[in-house]
Amino acid sequence: MTNNALHGKRIGFIGAGNMAEAIIRGLLESRTVPAEHITASDVIPERLAFMQTTYGIETTDDNVALVSAADVLVLAVKPQVVNQALAPIHPHTDGAKLVISIVAGLTVAAMANALGSGTRIIRTVPNTPVFVGEGMVALASDGPATGEDYAIAEAIFDPVARIVSIEEKFMDAAIGVAGSGPAYGFLIIEALADGGVKMGLPRPVALEMAAQTLLGAAKMCLESGRHTGQLKDMVTSPGGTTIAALHKMEAAGVRSALMDAVEAATRRSEELGRKN
Repeated sequence: MTNNALHGKRIGFIGAGNMAEAIIRGLLESRTVPAEHITASDVIPERLAFMQTTYGIETTDDNVALVSAADVLVLAVKPQVVNQALAPIHPHTDGAKLVISIVAGLTVAAMANALGSGTRIIRTVPNTPVFVGEGMVALASDGPATGEDYAIAEAIFDPVARIVSIEEKFMDAAIGVAGSGPAYGFLIIEALADGGVKMGLPRPVALEMAAQTLLGAAKMCLESGRHTGQLKDMVTSPGGTTIAALHKMEAAGVRSALMDAVEAATRRSEELGRKN
């Protein structure tokens, strides 16, 4: 079913990498947007051929042509080439175009400086679980973007992610928690599986147990309405196995290490943002 916010809209993806592909696949599989309303550009001809063959979308190596034909632009290039991508399209991004950026560290102010102060821009931070339809995306704007623009951005990400809107000043923290967060989760899953192997479990069984356990815990957190402390206490019997394990984790500083990890990622995002 076509989402009303995207009805009749033509979407242009500047950059056709993995993140753009995941979003495009979500839009098509959910039938939110028809393939003929999606165009993607890239500098690698083989990538464009793959996208056209696999998804039936339009492709081009001409960003100016893509921008001219699109109602909504999704900027999905690497941070180090973003200025090269923005310069040629500047004259073609008027007030009628909505620009949605998934470029790490690229602020709304920096984009407005490159495209014009009247450009409607929404900055986003998606994470890699969008590849499996379980992403987390933060949206923010510090410019003339409207409520309708936010609805369009939400409709684009809805098939592949949970969405929150925040102030742009918190986007670096969103990167620290959600953008980098999957890596923390993978490390924890790997460590749990290693512990299972140490105790004699076959590696595939230990890995499946660890991954599914964290998936289930996350779902309980999101759907139960209970505080994480309450959920933890539900597993923690007096004098039992879980409290013994939690004591070891607290002694090892696991909680503090994760908080430090979020802070380090946030600070690094701030540093990268200052370079744009």
